[in-house]
Amino acid sequence: MSPRLPRPRVLVLALVLCLGAGGAAWYALPEHDDGPGPVAIRVDQGGYAGQEPKAAFAMGPRDKLAGAHFEVVDEAGRAVLDGAPGPRTGSWNRAYDTVRPLDLSALTKPGTYRLRLTGTADAVSPRFTVAPAGELMKNLAADNVRFFQAQRDGADIVPGELGRKPSHLADRSAQVYATPHYNDDGTRLTAPLRRTGQSVDVSGGWFDAGDYLKFTHTASYATDELLLAQRALPDTPGLAAEARHGLSWLDKMWDGRTRTLYAQVGLGAGDKKLHGDHDVWRLPEADDARQAQDGDADQLVALRPVFRANQPGAPISPNLAGRVAAAFALAAQIDAAHDPAGARQWLGKAVAVYGQADTHSPHRLVTTFPHAFYSEDSWQDDMEFGAVELALAAQRLGDDRAEEWHTQAGKWARAYLSFGSPGTLDVSDVSALAHADLLRLGPSDAVAADLRRQLADGERRAAKDPFRAGAVYTDFDAVPHTFGLVATAALYAKATGDHRFDAFAGQQRGWALGANAWGTSFMIGTGEVFPHCPAHQVANLAGSPTGRGALLRGAVVNGPNGAKKLSGDETLESTRPCAAGDAEWKRFDGKGARYVDRVGAWQTVEPADDFGSTALLAFALSGATT
Repeated sequence: MSPRLPRPRVLVLALVLCLGAGGAAWYALPEHDDGPGPVAIRVDQGGYAGQEPKAAFAMGPRDKLAGAHFEVVDEAGRAVLDGAPGPRTGSWNRAYDTVRPLDLSALTKPGTYRLRLTGTADAVSPRFTVAPAGELMKNLAADNVRFFQAQRDGADIVPGELGRKPSHLADRSAQVYATPHYNDDGTRLTAPLRRTGQSVDVSGGWFDAGDYLKFTHTASYATDELLLAQRALPDTPGLAAEARHGLSWLDKMWDGRTRTLYAQVGLGAGDKKLHGDHDVWRLPEADDARQAQDGDADQLVALRPVFRANQPGAPISPNLAGRVAAAFALAAQIDAAHDPAGARQWLGKAVAVYGQADTHSPHRLVTTFPHAFYSEDSWQDDMEFGAVELALAAQRLGDDRAEEWHTQAGKWARAYLSFGSPGTLDVSDVSALAHADLLRLGPSDAVAADLRRQLADGERRAAKDPFRAGAVYTDFDAVPHTFGLVATAALYAKATGDHRFDAFAGQQRGWALGANAWGTSFMIGTGEVFPHCPAHQVANLAGSPTGRGALLRGAVVNGPNGAKKLSGDETLESTRPCAAGDAEWKRFDGKGARYVDRVGAWQTVEPADDFGSTALLAFALSGATT
């Protein structure tokens, strides 16, 4: 996925450095680790499932780890397991030139524990739990649901820890604008915006990330994954209601009467005279109080524009058509047993959107405006996804078109497999979701092989990494890509009965939740060490910067990124300064990657809906299949 654009410089407000004069917030690492010592222990702070293979890591100088031993102690301080570190898996950086695994697989009794190094090394880990897989994963998934509740827009909000209030009520009658035109890098408008004279109710939904834009592209992806998670682990607290919240907004974005799909609410980037969403740092309810008029810089911050994905009745970009149709068809599957009439209505909407896809001459795919926020190349995977969910919905409802859609799904799967740049599960590639459900309809060696390809690529990278990471540290969104691998491994195992990637999936989940070089969980509120200063307006202005109190709980952040991609650290004037342990994190950087827990570092600590939904699906599938 191409990265979201950095927040543009504000033209009428002074920029301040997050760490400039004015008393930046700072916190020390937790009590178990008073600053980085010569040796550190990295554990999965989200917890280990009782019977799965379990690994932690010790990192430090070779001589310090040469004669080290480890022991696991329970809450009473009793040693319950001991052993010696495994063979060196590689070097991380100059300070930590040796990484050695600690095998905890024999630890199966539920409880809370710490790891302690003895002998030539002295270090103590954060706390971690061991619990049955279903219990562990359900709790993690429930935290992801809390994140989505905090992302709600409109009147139907959940106050939660951050005291959310209704916001953007003017979206009930938002003005529709013609497609905006941007320069090549998507940083500014190149032509005046033009109203169409229409208005539409696009209230509700979720904010896309740390800003307040709403995109059909990402909301449909997140809704799809929440519905799939609901299918896998239906009793996850709050999940069904949250999936329905996303579905309700997508329903508003599709006008079946005029056959129009709306793509976006809010102005992503403006120009010298007109502010976009990223130009003002504020709580969302502040937008309702603005008295902006035509010609004011904040006009489209107060009265947000709506942009269409297609002209009324015209073909729809196939990536959007496929994933929106999949969401409606998944709703039909879920409702088929208890509300068959309602399920048929969802199926009808799915058929209409899917049937309007432009599969003959798609040029640049519609994702967002500007397109650079979320670029995407493939669309055959989206069409496969839409077709296979239509087929499954038709089966549930006794609709005789099921076989036709099954055939179409196979056609789109073959088209995806011949595509030149196949990917892995994330917001720009849903092939894993489509493939797994296609296998539910019947065997396909080629489709199963492509799922193996996605996982084997990650396994090969992990085999060369000291912490067994399957993602690329220096690419954008390493953490959500990692959760995508976890979800794909579970999908593959369920679809084929082949569990060869289960241990790999556990490694990847552990890396994302603390068993990594930085020793932090990349999910807020999970474990003792997690992001404190997310690039998220509500969390920054209404939350706590200390890791205690009001948190954006369950938010998943980008994680480490290429060091060259982090520059500037500029924030808007209204941003509360927040920086967490800069010196400590810097010491753990390596392999060309850097992690910064600072509100201005959107490249490493901005949460997003697609990040959270992929993690939630990974947890739900892991809890349901183990």
